Amino acid sequence: MGRLSRWTCAALASALLGACSPGTGVDRGLSKDGSGVVAAIAGEPDQLDPHRTSAYFSFQVLENTFDTLVEPDRNLDMRPALAERWKVSKDRLTWTFTLRKGVTWHDGSEFGADDVVYSYRRIIDEKLGNAWRFDGIEDISAPDDSTVRLELEKPMYNLLSRIGGHKGLAIVNKRNVESGRIKTRPVGTGPFAFDDHNPGESIRLKANSRWWGGAPKIPSLTFRFIPEPTTALADLEAGEINWTDNIPPQQVERVSQNEDLELDREVGNDYWYLAANQDRRPFGDPRVRKAIAYGIDRKSIAQATQYGNASVNQLAIPKTNPWYTAYSPYSHDPRRAAELLRSAGVRNLKIDMLVTKEYPETVIAGQVIASQLEKIGITVKPREVDFATWLDKQGKGEYDMLMLGWLGNLDAEDFYYAQHHSKGNFNFQKYSSRKVDRLLEAGQKEAGRKARKERYAQAARQIADDASYIYLYNPDVVQVWAPQLRGYEVRSDGAIRFRDARLAD
Repeated sequence: MGRLSRWTCAALASALLGACSPGTGVDRGLSKDGSGVVAAIAGEPDQLDPHRTSAYFSFQVLENTFDTLVEPDRNLDMRPALAERWKVSKDRLTWTFTLRKGVTWHDGSEFGADDVVYSYRRIIDEKLGNAWRFDGIEDISAPDDSTVRLELEKPMYNLLSRIGGHKGLAIVNKRNVESGRIKTRPVGTGPFAFDDHNPGESIRLKANSRWWGGAPKIPSLTFRFIPEPTTALADLEAGEINWTDNIPPQQVERVSQNEDLELDREVGNDYWYLAANQDRRPFGDPRVRKAIAYGIDRKSIAQATQYGNASVNQLAIPKTNPWYTAYSPYSHDPRRAAELLRSAGVRNLKIDMLVTKEYPETVIAGQVIASQLEKIGITVKPREVDFATWLDKQGKGEYDMLMLGWLGNLDAEDFYYAQHHSKGNFNFQKYSSRKVDRLLEAGQKEAGRKARKERYAQAARQIADDASYIYLYNPDVVQVWAPQLRGYEVRSDGAIRFRDARLAD
């Protein structure tokens, strides 16, 4: 799933993120007795149907209201959720999940295996954004009310992360879907239930006392929509909210030294990159793409867009992820860049770079990159459009180069297959390499983790060598909260979970 940074109106994709809402911040959304948590996020969810939304702001809320069969823990290892255990046949073609007993929906009705089958069939049959995650699954059935069985065409060694990596694979309530109310009044099984929505201002959730993981320690959770980072931070410092991830990046260092606030960060699994449209001349020539890769200064771009709250990387996967591979084929080398352009017979190259004001990183980066590439004879002209137009232009291939960010990746396949396989759903840059296709397909088939990692590492190195994407950096996940909020943890996958949080007296 492609999504963009949390410090702007963010981003897979994936599955790309929707644009920000303008919320005015009049209604504080505080609980009447003051015992609930108020969290400030940078924009308003476009809807609350986990299968249909791709907006990061929606998933910030939905992370707390829905469950998946399995889910990643803080170390990104898959753990039981609605399924308490599972077993795999010797040929690895049949996965049998045993569901927890006594789980109920927020409306009090019983949860069962048919709900899982319905949810997965809905994604597949309606060809929703995450339908590709079920490629290779031949059958989904419910032998009884507490058992779900998946039959595969071939072994799938990352099945758990495919079906539980994020809330886009949540189990939904059929009646809630068919009534159409899931978009605005969702019914889930998660730790918090939907309570109220004040459009443009806030969404309020209430604790689910029957949650299978134990009743949350806070009675309510209110998400306020505050698009301006300085306002969100000021409200936190004034005690009007308890938590936010909408922090002005240039103020992170100052906030980290404020003893009246708790700030924590993790290297995120998000990544930002440049992509050149290989269907347009001369970008089909890898020498031209490599010239751009040598011509830019990643550290300067990261500093300008993230104020140092990022780790420069020339592949997608960050150092903190178990699938990480160290590889840095490009230095900032304008002379080498100019040589590559000459060898490709390219002079006075003009680049139409698609940027959007809804994501300021792209605008800022466009200016920095234009200045850097000017030194090797490339003229970059950032073209600023609204995000809806940006998506349309990307889909139609009406651009020379663009900058984007991806979020929601866990397994190595998530970082590379859909984006770089010649038939990948998100290969908008039109990259094609038989070698990479073979390596990515081999990665899907490998049984051992070590062998899988090596296949994806080989593919990643080739992707970088061909400059299919010109990777820039992994932004940090930075969040700050009042010290009275206890039990909350920042996660590298960006999941916002308040299930274990509490407010100290």
